[in-house]
Amino acid sequence: MTGRARALELLARRDQALLVRVADVACADRELDGLASGLTELVRSATGFTSCQLYVLDDEERTLEWVGAAPLPDATPPPVLLGDDFVGWCAAHGLPRAYEGGMVFPVQDAKDRALAVIRTHTPGGAPCAEDDISIVDALAALFAPVVCSARRLRTAREREHSAEEFAERAVEAQEAERGRLAREIHDGIAQRLASVGFHLSAALRALPSAVSATDEARRQILVARRLCDLASAETRAAIGGLRPPVLDDLGLPAALAGLAREADARQPSLDVTVTVTGELDAPLPDHLQTALYRIAQEAVGNILRHAKAMSADILLEYERDRVRLTVGDDGGGFHPHRPASGSYGLRGMAERAELLGGRMTLQSRPGEGTTVRAVLPLR
Repeated sequence: MTGRARALELLARRDQALLVRVADVACADRELDGLASGLTELVRSATGFTSCQLYVLDDEERTLEWVGAAPLPDATPPPVLLGDDFVGWCAAHGLPRAYEGGMVFPVQDAKDRALAVIRTHTPGGAPCAEDDISIVDALAALFAPVVCSARRLRTAREREHSAEEFAERAVEAQEAERGRLAREIHDGIAQRLASVGFHLSAALRALPSAVSATDEARRQILVARRLCDLASAETRAAIGGLRPPVLDDLGLPAALAGLAREADARQPSLDVTVTVTGELDAPLPDHLQTALYRIAQEAVGNILRHAKAMSADILLEYERDRVRLTVGDDGGGFHPHRPASGSYGLRGMAERAELLGGRMTLQSRPGEGTTVRAVLPLR
């Protein structure tokens, strides 16, 4: 007979209703805190122990952390090093141990490795009753798989949270660098171009208007002035592309509308529309707004450079647990499995989505336009 079978037989002999309560607690919560609260309350109600706590071994298997409700608000007991104190000794040796005022019990996995420790206390430091020891020992055996599952779930969620934080910091770092470049261009190159334009205008005014020998000089200065104006316009566009102020000030829908207006201005024959559907309970996090804007920016840029389209649609859809961005056009399309001049940008869009736990898909056929769709999950 296995340890769990013996535990079930013991609990059934003690009280049939106890088995029902065990099943209720085991199935009620997969979160460690909720499971700990249910298990410790079960121990207190089924035995003479006055209090009970659950300590769970951390992922590095160095310390045991208290889980469940703290004895006092903001007073969670400190972690116990493996091997230290009664709790650490119990986990290190995988054996129950009595001490003055209570007893500790190991919760072990299928390979007899301690995952957690149940610490109990007796009233007034009295010796532990044999029946109570048997009950807690049986509960420890029965709850071992549940504790193992809850511990794995906590680890998975912590890793997922760490990955989300890393992605958020990566996007923030990228945008901070873009912002720095935008400021440097604005304060450096843009100012120099403005100064060059001013001096070219001054030189043009200083030329004698009646001397034919100056005609060539006048023409060259006019050409230089036009090139300077063009460079200034391209510089302003680059600054706006590096970090559009409207994204910070008004949010993603307004930034997409601005992107559409810029595309219409650059290619008047192209009609770009923006549609937003759905609502969110909370504002969309900045790093998700930035990633979606960059994907839309790259997609619209590809349309302007390659598609020869007459119309394009930008659709932003807010859902309960995700946000979807779709950019489609009626242009010439291409074969998505063949390398193209825009393939680097497509990889960049896919990498942005994947970094944030989402995905990007591309649909295109020669003569049938192109659709780029990015879906990002919400926490």
